[in-house]
Amino acid sequence: MADSDNKRNLVVVSSDVLPEIISKVLDAKRMLARGDARNSSDACRAVGISRSAYYKYKDSVFTYEERLTNKIISLYLTLCDEKGVLSAVLSKLYEHSVNILTVNQNIPVDGVATVTISFRFEENGISTPLLQEELRALAGVVSVKIISGE
Repeated sequence: MADSDNKRNLVVVSSDVLPEIISKVLDAKRMLARGDARNSSDACRAVGISRSAYYKYKDSVFTYEERLTNKIISLYLTLCDEKGVLSAVLSKLYEHSVNILTVNQNIPVDGVATVTISFRFEENGISTPLLQEELRALAGVVSVKIISGE
């Protein structure tokens, strides 16, 4: 909804109080984003709405995921240039159910490579200091620093 200055006003509203069409549009958008539907016609058919209803709302409704706004951690690691070291780090993160967002590895110099990994914790995940300790204990991990997050 826009005010007299054509500024966009955004509000957060529980989906429980919204008309069902809004939830269905969000479901259709999710299906398209994940590749579960080939096109908007397939997505609309799957969720039971018309394409005109979808197009009316699609650019105005978005999901708000509180978890996207917090618990994102970025680590800066120095790893030995040896087979399987980065894989072991990623496996350790997987063990703690983190959602890896980015992995950037630089070309090794002097037998080590720097890696930056950003990830999101699950609600009841491991503490950052404990995770740092576990990563440091892995063979081939030289150092682990938190560069953003908790």
